Amino acid sequence: MTSTSVRRGDRTGRPAFRCTECGWGASKWVGRCGECQAWGTVQEDAGPGGGAPRTVAAAPTRSPARPIDQIDVETARARPTGVDELDRVLGGGLVPGAVVLLAGEPGVGKSTLLLDVAARAARGGRRVLYVTGEESSGQVRLRAGRIRALDPSLLLADETDLATVLGHVEQVAPDLLVVDSVQTVASDRVEGAPGGVAQVREVAAALIGAAKQRDMPVVLVGHVTKDGSVAGPRTLEHLVDVVCQFEGDRHSRLRLLRATKNRYGPTDEVGCFDLSEQGIVGLSDPSGLFVSQALHHVPGTCLTVSLEGRRPLATEVQALVAPGLAPNPRRTTSGVDGSRLAMVLAVLQRRLGTRLADQDVYLSTVGGARAVEPAADLALALAALSSREDLALPRGLVAVGEVGLAGEVRTVSGLGRRLAEAARLGFTRAVVPAHGVEGLTAPDTLQVHAVADLAGAVGALGLAGGGR
Repeated sequence: MTSTSVRRGDRTGRPAFRCTECGWGASKWVGRCGECQAWGTVQEDAGPGGGAPRTVAAAPTRSPARPIDQIDVETARARPTGVDELDRVLGGGLVPGAVVLLAGEPGVGKSTLLLDVAARAARGGRRVLYVTGEESSGQVRLRAGRIRALDPSLLLADETDLATVLGHVEQVAPDLLVVDSVQTVASDRVEGAPGGVAQVREVAAALIGAAKQRDMPVVLVGHVTKDGSVAGPRTLEHLVDVVCQFEGDRHSRLRLLRATKNRYGPTDEVGCFDLSEQGIVGLSDPSGLFVSQALHHVPGTCLTVSLEGRRPLATEVQALVAPGLAPNPRRTTSGVDGSRLAMVLAVLQRRLGTRLADQDVYLSTVGGARAVEPAADLALALAALSSREDLALPRGLVAVGEVGLAGEVRTVSGLGRRLAEAARLGFTRAVVPAHGVEGLTAPDTLQVHAVADLAGAVGALGLAGGGR
């Protein structure tokens, strides 16, 4: 009973160890926090101020406080990056002094996107410092040559020491700093391996301080864990100004950029990019990727319009219903929530009498799109029913609506934007919930069928729906 941790816990009555993530306390060290279940975050608690009194002497101010209406707002306005899709997500561009955290899975295209952004900023007359800790300078140079991101104002440094990175910032005085990635940079004043909780917190705090002091925008690349969250301490997301997630299937060229936190703009915008060997290109109209170019009018296909944030995207759903050879029929999906498909199939069989219990059902989206929102339920049902009955849906049809367990078609949000996008792409007929069309002005080129339930949708489209 003579260890420091036990003696401190017994005599002072407070925990000797605390979790750096959530503040949970323990009288002895453990490898995993008992509250937030994080590993390696429990550290020895030195107490408030390490035993020193909780007083701070007043320090001289750098500038006097001013009335709020006299603050210059021009220095806080966003500056475009030259990549329209990125500016859409950021709220207009990069704000001086802002710190942006860009996270995503390995190989999704984070470094390619930021190298292109850095080159565009350099061509615009700004001095850019790109710090790479994961790759050598030669590797980054090869990628820059491949995507045509070479400019004399783009300076490159491969460093992993925090003090050296800050020394480059002092020497170069860049207008934009890119660090790839924050988990590879470490400080020799903090214990722990690079990427650890303490190291990431120290590196982020130092770079944020430099950004605020110099009014220099900083973009940090962050790794993600298996569940898709940003690696490192949760406080990292609280410290930065903007948190962006870069998503995409490695088997598809489509990439989506979302802002989960944004102090300078909206968080419901989505940027679309096309990743190829020649680089990454923003897609102002990505709906063409999600619609097949098949010339044949075949059963089992139905189009819907999903909302990615506030952005409507046309998505084609393809279904194949075939007799099952195994005792348990298969339900295979790609780009669609399997649980929602199972619910829709159960509603079709129970409410419309469509026999599906002995049928294999394969359902997929086109182009790597994801139709996971409830508004795609009606399209899933019509595609499966069309394939089961071997009857093609009318040309130029789009279906939007949530299907309930009673077979009703429920209203969805953003119906006006969805119909406007459908009309812009040339669709001529739309099946929508009857409850959502009150006061809605549909485009003149679009014939709208308002239905209350699945039976009404089937009757409006001329499908038998009885099963065989």
